Amino acid sequence: MTTAPRDTAGPRDTAESSVGAVIGALEAAYPLDWAEAWDRVGLVLGERDAPVRRVLLAVDPTVAVAREAVEQGAQLLVTHHPLLLRGASFLPADEGKGAVVTHLLRHGTALWCGHTNVDRSTRGTVGAWMRLLDLQDARPLVPGEVPAEAAHGSQHFGLGAVGTLPAPTTVGHLAAAIAGQVPATARGILHTGDADRPVRTVAVCPGAGDSFLDAAVTAGVDAYITSDLRHHPALEHLESAADPSAVPALLDVPHAASEALWLPLAQELLESAVPGLDVLLSEHTTDPWGGRAG
Repeated sequence: MTTAPRDTAGPRDTAESSVGAVIGALEAAYPLDWAEAWDRVGLVLGERDAPVRRVLLAVDPTVAVAREAVEQGAQLLVTHHPLLLRGASFLPADEGKGAVVTHLLRHGTALWCGHTNVDRSTRGTVGAWMRLLDLQDARPLVPGEVPAEAAHGSQHFGLGAVGTLPAPTTVGHLAAAIAGQVPATARGILHTGDADRPVRTVAVCPGAGDSFLDAAVTAGVDAYITSDLRHHPALEHLESAADPSAVPALLDVPHAASEALWLPLAQELLESAVPGLDVLLSEHTTDPWGGRAG
């Protein structure tokens, strides 16, 4: 298993660019038409010709992250999850999404959101997981995706990936290795069944992936790594065979932690595509759970 890219940005000389130039680099690598039809990706707030010297990258555009962007002097906030995925008719400043919009606009900070267009890219969330796991002979988990080339070394790969680990391991060791590479959360990494179960082939889907449980079974892998596995789909998956070893073991990674692996890749991309731009990673975890008992 390879080590994740660096997640800190040291001091550097900054050069002024523009919102349009920075998001142009993002959209060249992660074309908006790679997103699902229901998704809401692209420039949400701000002026395209506004100057940018510093960018903050985060998983979610929460109130705390919006405040962090302003405190860090970022003129552009880039997040993986959209702010207004379900739309909104009212955005008062005393409610969460309204507070984000009000705070960012008041301080002249633009917001760009990428989601399923980023998920499909070799320089996006699926690419980050293939790199983390050092997957061999990787192929898309969801069949039927059409390969495509984009800019900055980004390729349209597809949703999720299937491949072989560089060396055999076990469910327990794989879960522990993942826990050591993703941001820490109160819940940690959950897994089903025997921790000593051997694993060599895996499927992975960053973010919520219980709709692809059947695809993981069809792929014939030893383990399936994803997030937001609900009780009934997970239990029905495990009970679909009398022998539990006949279906993939499940590893559940907290959603925000699973997609935070993309942020260093986006940092690398922007630093290369826009020389002199100061690109920071958010220090806030947006996992909603802050503690546990028992």
